[in-house]
Amino acid sequence: MLERDPATVTTARPAVSAKLVGPAFVAAVAYIDPGNFATNISAGGLFGYRLLWVILAANVMAMLVQYLSAKLGIATGRDLPELCRQHFPKPVSRGLWVQAELVAMATDLAELVGAAVGLNLLFGVPLPLAGVMTAVVAFGVLALEQHGRRPFELAIAAMFGVVFLGFAYDLATVGTRGNIAAGLVPGFAGSDSVLLAVSIIGATVMPHVIYLHSALTKKRAHHRSEMSRHTLLRSQGVDVLLALGTAGLINMAMLVLAASLLHGGPLGGDPILSAHDTLARMVGGGAALAFAIALLASGVSSSSVGTYAGQVVMRGFIRRSIPLYVRRSITMLPGLAVLAMGLPTTDSLVISQVALSFGIPFALIPLVLLTRRVDVMGSFVNRRVTTIGAAGCAGLITVLNVYLVFAEVSS
Repeated sequence: MLERDPATVTTARPAVSAKLVGPAFVAAVAYIDPGNFATNISAGGLFGYRLLWVILAANVMAMLVQYLSAKLGIATGRDLPELCRQHFPKPVSRGLWVQAELVAMATDLAELVGAAVGLNLLFGVPLPLAGVMTAVVAFGVLALEQHGRRPFELAIAAMFGVVFLGFAYDLATVGTRGNIAAGLVPGFAGSDSVLLAVSIIGATVMPHVIYLHSALTKKRAHHRSEMSRHTLLRSQGVDVLLALGTAGLINMAMLVLAASLLHGGPLGGDPILSAHDTLARMVGGGAALAFAIALLASGVSSSSVGTYAGQVVMRGFIRRSIPLYVRRSITMLPGLAVLAMGLPTTDSLVISQVALSFGIPFALIPLVLLTRRVDVMGSFVNRRVTTIGAAGCAGLITVLNVYLVFAEVSS
């Protein structure tokens, strides 16, 4: 996946610094958000380990996409929205901005609802009030960014670690049943499994973090020589492998946990609630507590990242910005409305993922078009095989998401 550009060949390569690692962990929270909880737990409960290979394939594509976004920021010193405004016609750029703002609201709906469910499971807080509490906590996390990017990145990475430890504990407590390796062999178990596989892939690559990743790395590239930027790119490659690799393990753990607990029995109306209740009943309160804490940390962290990404989008596409608390107040309204009306939480998560699927091509295709251009990337330009691979990922994800939308509409 990682390219070796000619300019990087030197007699002595500086070591990758831990201080340069972090942006990919901020992006990676989108890959373990409450939408992933719903799809992965549903897949494990309905089909056991059968769709484990889908998570692996989706994660490999995500690594390539996020690496290209990180490289774009390092090579140009600009983020993806800024470059779209610069290189695409104004109507195209404005259209991309409008759809990106709509995607941001759909993203926040999923994160807010998921975190509210986590608070409800932990403390029995009514869902509407839990949504307001989630928004307040997310405000606090966002405030860290005002003190520099590092505190914000560390806070998000800490919550990412909470999710990882929560599922590691649950999986160690529950154990596994059957042959997990068989789930890594591509295959399906009927048309329903195909649709769910499409849902997993469609919910994997989040458009807002494609925009955001380039913004996080561009800040590190300012005033650096070309050679040091190549060193920085290698550091970001390690960052992507660590962060997205860990996110992939968490997603796999979600599916394996659901397969061990729920497969072969009635799944119930809400997969997330069923998994929590089954953990409490079959394993104990500690495992159920770890699950609820992981869900809460996932929702709060991904919600904060989504709001921050919205600010990057507005500033890049139209050179405007609004205070983060104002943006947050606006984007959380749909999620609060869902909670206040008592709509089914899992169904709301699924609908939000379908809405997000519309935004994926509008971020992926410009990313591929820009990273293949020598006049934009210079010595960081994609190799031909990289462009072909990225275009293939973009095409596959686009086709699958279109299929998902039509399947949801017609069902």
